Amino acid sequence: MFFSVTSAQLDAWLAAFMYPLARLLGMMMSAPIFSNRGMPTRFRLGVGLGIALAVLPAAPPMPDIAPGSGIGLMILGQQVFIGAAIGFTIRLVFAAIDVAGSFIGMQMGLSFALFFDPNSGGQSAVLADFMSMVAALLFLSLDGHLILVELVVRSFEWLPVGTGLHGQGWSFIPRAGAAIFSTGFLLSLPMLAVLLVTNVAMGVLTRASPQLNLFAIGFPVTMLAGFFSLILLMSNIGPVFHNLFERSFDAVPALLEALTPASASAGSSP
Repeated sequence: MFFSVTSAQLDAWLAAFMYPLARLLGMMMSAPIFSNRGMPTRFRLGVGLGIALAVLPAAPPMPDIAPGSGIGLMILGQQVFIGAAIGFTIRLVFAAIDVAGSFIGMQMGLSFALFFDPNSGGQSAVLADFMSMVAALLFLSLDGHLILVELVVRSFEWLPVGTGLHGQGWSFIPRAGAAIFSTGFLLSLPMLAVLLVTNVAMGVLTRASPQLNLFAIGFPVTMLAGFFSLILLMSNIGPVFHNLFERSFDAVPALLEALTPASASAGSSP
């Protein structure tokens, strides 16, 4: 007795595996931690394959479309874009933290201290890299990487494979990205206020004693005030980052709802 597999069965098995894998790999292309360039590509591919095999029993039924067909290739590309949009939504928080670090470093006089960032492939401020590293450690300690995988798995229920995408839903990402600079400024506002008071005090002191060299005294004093404020900020920054992570996780269902066509969302509502 021979074990025979028809082409229809093979296409169904490939569809049940390839479509979730495409969305997972798309998420890993843009999501923080997973998209770190220090992580080898083969390792990321292996992790994606392992996660896809693990979530395969819990995934909803996939469309009966061969992945190698023209429509199947379009669906695969669609899943990659959906996964990349989910990962990019979470990455916006880290971008806001980088902006906050750049603002603080500029006011402290550390704008000239640049460091090669392997994530962006270019140079970035040292303080921005430091805050991004702290955010990544907090993200891992809060099991953010596991929550992100859970969001991708649940996304197959919120936005099933093969569902047409609402064209205007993609505007949700630029609207969320517009909050990067405002969020980064709000994060850096306490330190910016301390540094502003320090600079004003140095200006008054220089006005009262013109013989003082502002460049010889002001720069060390500003750096010391900045580092002292940074120590106080780091001791209270955990809940703030936690709140930002939760807001980014809540933004993923909103993104998928915006991408869902109106007819599909109306049909799924009770």
